[in-house]
This record gives sequence, C-alpha cells and structure tokens, in this order.
Amino acid sequence: MLADVSMNKNDLQVTIWTVHVEVRLNTKTTARFDTIRNLVHNYLTSSFDRICLPSTLQGWEDIPVLSTSIERIIVSESSSPSSSLPIDEISLQIHVYQPSDGGDDEEFSNGPRDGEGEEVMAASACELPCVGWDGLWDSLVYSDNIKLKLLDYIHATLVLSDANVDFNIVSWNRVVLLHGPPGTGKTSLCRALAQKLSIRLSHRYPHSKLLEINSHSLFSRWFSESGKLVQRLFSNIMELVEDDDTFVVVLIDEVESLTAARAGAMAGTEPSDGLRVVNALLTQLDKLKHKKNVLVMSTSNLAKAIDSAFVDRADIIQYVDLPPREAIYEILRTCLCEMIAKGMVEDIEVPTLAKAVFHEESFRSSIKVESSDHEVPQAPIDPRKKSEIIGQRLFELASQCKAQGMSGRALRRLPVLALARYIGIGTSTASIFLSAPATTKTTKIKINGALKSREVNGAGNPKGFGANVDLWLDAMVKVVEDQTREHGKLS
Repeated sequence: MLADVSMNKNDLQVTIWTVHVEVRLNTKTTARFDTIRNLVHNYLTSSFDRICLPSTLQGWEDIPVLSTSIERIIVSESSSPSSSLPIDEISLQIHVYQPSDGGDDEEFSNGPRDGEGEEVMAASACELPCVGWDGLWDSLVYSDNIKLKLLDYIHATLVLSDANVDFNIVSWNRVVLLHGPPGTGKTSLCRALAQKLSIRLSHRYPHSKLLEINSHSLFSRWFSESGKLVQRLFSNIMELVEDDDTFVVVLIDEVESLTAARAGAMAGTEPSDGLRVVNALLTQLDKLKHKKNVLVMSTSNLAKAIDSAFVDRADIIQYVDLPPREAIYEILRTCLCEMIAKGMVEDIEVPTLAKAVFHEESFRSSIKVESSDHEVPQAPIDPRKKSEIIGQRLFELASQCKAQGMSGRALRRLPVLALARYIGIGTSTASIFLSAPATTKTTKIKINGALKSREVNGAGNPKGFGANVDLWLDAMVKVVEDQTREHGKLS
C-alpha cells in the first residue's frame, strides 16, 4: 500500500513515491467514481508542480463537475520523509469514496435458527465509510508508526492472496491484537482502521462493514449454549464474507473476557462452558482466515488473561502505550486548534510539533514561562513570537500530563473540564460561548471603527474573537493539577 519504486530519469536514480489522495464525495452525488478519479488525477497533474504532505487541496472548486460532486480532497499518507514532493516523482493513488450517514446501523441478532434457546444481540453492524468517524484516523496520535504498520500488513495479505500463495506453506490468520492500558485509543484505532480500509479498498470492495462483537453476549445462562452462540454468530459473519464485493472488519473488544473464562475453566474456578466458547471461537477464526475480504481486530486491557492459543493466532501483537510527551503535545495541539476553529479561543497560530521542538532550546535560555501563574502581557506581542510562546507553554503542559501518566482519553477531556471548572467562573469571556449555538454566519461588524465582513457564531460574536489563549492554557494546567491531587487520593 505504501510501496515505492525507483527508476532512471536522465541517467539518475529517482525514487517514485506512492502518495494516497482521498476524495470525499457528497452524499447526494450520482457521479461515477472512475469519472471523478480521472478528473482529479488530471487536475493534480496539470495544476501542481509540487504537492505538500499531508495537505487539504484547494482550487478544484473551479471545475464544474468536481465542485458539484466533491466535498474535499485530502493528500494523506506517504512513506516519503519529505514534507513535499515534485509531481513527477509521485505515483498517485486516488481513492474516491462516498460516506454513509450512519443511519443504517443495526444490531446483529444472534437468534437460534431452530426456535429454541435464547436470542441475544451479539454484535452491531455499521456500513463504512461512515460520516461519524470522519477524521478519527487523523485524531489518533502515537509515538511509533502503528497506523502505517497496520495498513502495510493489510496490503501484504492482499498481495499474498492475489498471488495465490499456497496457504499450507505460507500462512497468515488475518488477526490483529492491540493491548495496553485503558484510554490509549485501542478501540478507536480499530474503528479508524476499518474506516480507512473502506476508503483505500473501495476500488476492489464496493461495500465495507464493521461488526463490533459484544463479547459478554456470547455467554448464555443455559449450560452448553454459549458455544452454540459463538457458532451462530460466526455463521452469520461467514455469510457476509461470502459476498466477494464486501470487505468485513470484525472487532472483538475486551477479548480477555472470553479467554479469561477458558483459563478459569481449566483451573476449575469457572464452568466448563467457558472452554466451549473459546474453542468455538478459535475454530471459527481458523475458518475465516481463508477469506481474503475479512480482518479480525481485537483489543485487551489485560494481556496476561488472554489465552495463549488466541495470541498465537494473531499476526500482529501491538502494545499501545500511554502517549509520550511529543504525542501529548500533538493531542493538546489538535484540541486547541479545534477550539480556535470554533471561535472558543482567540485566533492564533499553534505551532506544529516540528516547529515547537525547533524553538524549545531557545526558549529555555531566553524565556521563562510560569505554567501555574502566567500573566498576560499588556503590550501587544508580535504574532510569530506569541505563537512560539504558546508552543512552549503547550510543551510544558505536555510534560505535566506525561508525569501524571494521562491517557489520550483523559487528555481530550481537558478543554471540557477547563471550561466547566475555571473559564466559566467569573470571567467576562464566558458569555462568548456558554450560550452560543455551534453555528456561524457572515455579517458586517465594526472593527477598529470600520465595517468589515466577518464570520460570527450564534451569539453574534466574531469567529476568532474567543477567550484569550493564555486563559485556556492556565485553566488546563489547573485541571491537570486537580487530577494529580485526586489520583493521589485514590492511591
């Protein structure tokens, strides 16, 4: 999927990098995907000398067919280490997709076929790509290349399947196991990967589905019934997989709830029905591995409780750790950028991680920023310098969060708690957003004595005229200090 090739160009060795471009269509368009793909390819090759990685492209709105059919064009992953590439050194992989609105989600019933026994809702089925998970992939930040590693794995299995490699000689199980502490984004990563695959593989699989299995539902109150529930569920999954036009991702969340039961049964502390559940699960996984249009994703917070036979079937066993300082910075940065985009925080540039790292050493020697009692300067500060200061403050906040051992889930709660506990109390800026609907419109407002067109939110406040960014950073620092104290009481 990210494979690149080298070629001779004027007797020089030139690497041709694969660049993936995702074209999202609006939900009402009836344009053919191949038509849009060709038009986008022609637009890119004729309009750009270089392409930035990653980037959201502009300018296609001037092409009538594209403007009426497309919502956005994003240049996404590439294995190139460069931030931009010449267009003639790129192999464009254009993925056209039309997301569903998520309204057709359904519970996957696991009722008995013979009318006997109990009926349970064993899984939920979701049509992909889904509007609700748009942007989820980019929002997940990890210290290593976990996301690209998973994409490359799927590509490898497809290459081997297309080559008809003898399964008796070279074997793979299409099973991935993600384990690690709670709140590190394991389940979200599984959903994001399913969404990404539905886009990347749309040229060969017109339909994609994600089935999230409710592990606890596979245990019946009736002795010996649990194994049958597993068999019925996977029989239904196999029926979906039989459709060669559908790619199916099966997510088993908290898989230890199954394998722990088997371990307990072997120790004599749990009913032997737990053995039947896991044995049935392993048998069904062995059947699914022969189908190239299926992927089984599993997550666990308790790796030691996972049965060794299940672990042995996992092609990839990936530990998802708590985020390091650099990843925390990126998470906090995306949160702050979102608040700025929605007019909650004043309009200011938040430096990227690379820029913040570049300026960090100079800040240590030239500027002392107090994280707990920062005074907002009265005199105007150069916007570029202000941006650098914000980057340094975010780095200091990231260090505090790292010391606290905060998960990605906890990090993304910081703006909410900051607003609830501090910003909304005794500040003149609170009224800017506490009662304002999340809508914007363009109107004429007076700025420095002159009427100018600006976007305003539902309360009539100019977009970008939100609360002072230092106020938000101070509030989030206080929230982290509060969390530290509360966690100390728990221990």
